[in-house]
Amino acid sequence: MLVGVDFGAPHFDGELEELGLLAETAGLRPVARLTCKRKAPDAALFVGSGKAEEIRLLAQTYGAREILFDQALSPAQQRNLERALELPVNDRTLLILEIFAQRARSHEGKLQIELARLQYLSTRLVRRWSHLERQRGGIGARGGPGETQIELDRRMINDAIKRTKERLVKVKKQRNTQRRQRERREVFSVSLVGYTNAGKSTLFNALVKARAYAADQLFATLDTTTRQMYLGEEVGSISLSDTVGFIRDLPHGLVDAFQATLQEAVEADLLLHVVDASNPNFPEQIDQVQRVLAEIGADEIPQVLVFNKLDAIAPEQMPVRMRDEYEIDGRRLPRVFVSARDGAGLQVLRDELVSSALALGKHTMSPEPAAEFQPDEH
Repeated sequence: MLVGVDFGAPHFDGELEELGLLAETAGLRPVARLTCKRKAPDAALFVGSGKAEEIRLLAQTYGAREILFDQALSPAQQRNLERALELPVNDRTLLILEIFAQRARSHEGKLQIELARLQYLSTRLVRRWSHLERQRGGIGARGGPGETQIELDRRMINDAIKRTKERLVKVKKQRNTQRRQRERREVFSVSLVGYTNAGKSTLFNALVKARAYAADQLFATLDTTTRQMYLGEEVGSISLSDTVGFIRDLPHGLVDAFQATLQEAVEADLLLHVVDASNPNFPEQIDQVQRVLAEIGADEIPQVLVFNKLDAIAPEQMPVRMRDEYEIDGRRLPRVFVSARDGAGLQVLRDELVSSALALGKHTMSPEPAAEFQPDEH
């Protein structure tokens, strides 16, 4: 059962569509939805006791086996809700973490997910293991007599967090070495960024004729894939990277954990900000992406807006021109309309990439397409 609380935020999803898509992506089936309004979260139950009882009865009616909240819950709120609703209660943060855990393929991606999950779990120990909090002594007890089970669990998780961070540092060094090799070759570096399911991987495949996984679902891509793309003798080969999609209320632990992967965007010479032109909420999605870019220090990098999915737009909404400008936070950015699926506008985008490379003074002048570059995932 999906639950959303409207606190007056402009991006509140009254239909809980995105939460429903996230749930389906994680392999769950929404059977009921409930939204309500509050001025502020209830400290104990997030929604208040009356609304909690309404949720409990509705969940019973529809046979729900889990309650999913569209906002992040504190450990205490989660624990209190589970007692009141007599069902497992999880929030948007855990749902996104679960999807990332299912989808990560590379060694780096798996490490990043593991770190984010451990950090999330460390704040939920009281809730998850309250029944184990007892004196534990005797042979084999790490802490000896007097150390509680929950203290042992916390120490084990903290040790795991430390080991995972150390392994991520090594992986990040490898990626930085690969990046420096590209910089020495003076390759123009371009990163695809955008809201999840905007069509970045489909566009990536269309531009470089690669076979990166692409699907009509949230977070189809989690691991950064980099290929070289030849733009003709005037520019030569450029480096094109496909990155993880952004989403509103992305858990801060994931932003931190994915710093190494998102570093591809931070270090890029140009960002191709891919937008789902067929989504009526695209202005809000643009704002969310800009917010995450600011968080990771990539908001000052030149951008080209790529309005994708022309094939899904009604005829009366089709653009008059395939290239124009779009204003974001007082900046007028070049905008190109494309359909990664049927190829419309891709030549206009290639021309825009050539213009950007020349304007920024980045070109390799390679007479032949360079050898394909693929980052070491191990």
